[in-house]
Amino acid sequence: MSEKKKSPPPKFVEKRSTKPHAHDAVRMAGRDGAVAISERISPQKQLATFESAMKLFHARKLKEARELFRNAAEGPERDVAQRARLHIAMCDRRLEQAQVSMNSAEDYYNYGIALLNTRNSFEARRHLEKAHEMAPNSDHICYALAAAQAQTGDPQKAYENLKRAIDLEPRNRAIARGDGDFAALANQPPFDTLLHPEKKNW
Repeated sequence: MSEKKKSPPPKFVEKRSTKPHAHDAVRMAGRDGAVAISERISPQKQLATFESAMKLFHARKLKEARELFRNAAEGPERDVAQRARLHIAMCDRRLEQAQVSMNSAEDYYNYGIALLNTRNSFEARRHLEKAHEMAPNSDHICYALAAAQAQTGDPQKAYENLKRAIDLEPRNRAIARGDGDFAALANQPPFDTLLHPEKKNW
């Protein structure tokens, strides 16, 4: 009969304090903070927040948009977060520029052109409309406003103001023929006959 093996004596386990040390608390806080951010906004929520911010951005509600962009910038999707941070910077610049004093049609025109050159067509259109209100018979303002309206998907208004610009200064017809802002509309009626009236006799 074999001898029964004795169980080894239990090992002494030192009981450690459950109270975290200061450096443990800092490490846990950093980890918990990161977890909290990822739990606070999912990829779907992040994208939805970014899209809501863009709507406010285009509606020129920059302060409200900036807050939503900040929330979107904390989300897990890096591409969305990066775009949100870029738009935060754009909001900051525009909020600063809003303090610039514009007193004349030329002030609004020059600022509108600067925005149009950066492809910020909606904001450009707003300033060019203001310039047009103040100087409705300035051909260069009518022309620039037509370009902004073409870029913002308003071909009817674009046609009206481009026609007005050409009526005031016929040289604008030749300029518009080579202008990329009107490229998508150039071969569509009534733009085709406005830019190429000679075609009516073909």
